[in-house]
Amino acid sequence: MEGGFYDKRFFLVFLSIFVVVVNTIVHGRDTRVGFYSSTCPQAESIVKSRVVFHVKSDPSLTAGLLRLHFHDCFVKGCDGSVLIAGSGTERTAPPNLSLRGFEVIDDAKTHLEAMCPGVVSCADILALAARDAVVLSGGTSWKVPTGRRDGHVSKASDVDLPSPTDSVDALKKKFAGKGLNTKDLVTLSGGHTIGTASCQSFINRLYKFNGNGPDPSIDPSFLPQLQAFCPHKRGISNRVALDNGSQNKFDISYFDNLSKGRGILQSDQALWTHDSTKTIVKRYLGIKGLSALTFNLEFGKSMVKMSNIEVKTGTEGEIRTKCSAFN
Repeated sequence: MEGGFYDKRFFLVFLSIFVVVVNTIVHGRDTRVGFYSSTCPQAESIVKSRVVFHVKSDPSLTAGLLRLHFHDCFVKGCDGSVLIAGSGTERTAPPNLSLRGFEVIDDAKTHLEAMCPGVVSCADILALAARDAVVLSGGTSWKVPTGRRDGHVSKASDVDLPSPTDSVDALKKKFAGKGLNTKDLVTLSGGHTIGTASCQSFINRLYKFNGNGPDPSIDPSFLPQLQAFCPHKRGISNRVALDNGSQNKFDISYFDNLSKGRGILQSDQALWTHDSTKTIVKRYLGIKGLSALTFNLEFGKSMVKMSNIEVKTGTEGEIRTKCSAFN
């Protein structure tokens, strides 16, 4: 019996090792921190240097790069598909027409190809650049797992992103579909602490919200400012800071604005009116009676979760030579 026990245990150990090896060959390992440590040790520093270079001349690119990564991950996973140029690609879908930062990713790719040809994926460059952009805005850094490969598909018809007019329940459903929970929803929405929104994305709140005048959740003393920035039927292309008074600094003032009725997007302000999300906002604000959350720390955690949505690894996908075109 003893010999039979050890034979069985040996078989189970062998079987588990075999499964791991097969999965590694077929599907590749999951993303991990330091994936390029031996194949391209300078990868992260090269990406950071190019982000710094571009942001120095245009600070607004920090928000652009963060949004670019979000829009990539929420459509077919974080596979760089949003970077593909051409007719009918994700870039041509209405929600993506205002995306910015493509030139930063292309520049980083050019430098990486010169140093480590065919090694670093565009999807990883985008994930690293988003982190570096947040840090340059005053946020806290986090370790980015890498090892993603680039996708083979980019279709405008696949783009179905969270909308600025979505209810909290609709947002929760869309985030849950990507493996993200309610805290991730509130935390990642906090990325709106930097950047701007076009008047077109929220002008419905300023004049005929549900056909009955301005959205009552807007602070009455703030409404005239917004209406001045976004005149009725005019200026819909004008842009307004998503975090009033702190649009270039990564901080918690975005959440403070929600508590005052000064959220810009309907979907943002709704986080303060729904019990499940309002509690989390309060925890980020450190409101007495609730266990506090540290926004910068939690943002990094949620970004890691988001950046691993439906990733392609191992032999899946490809490593593009140019980020804007399939090989």
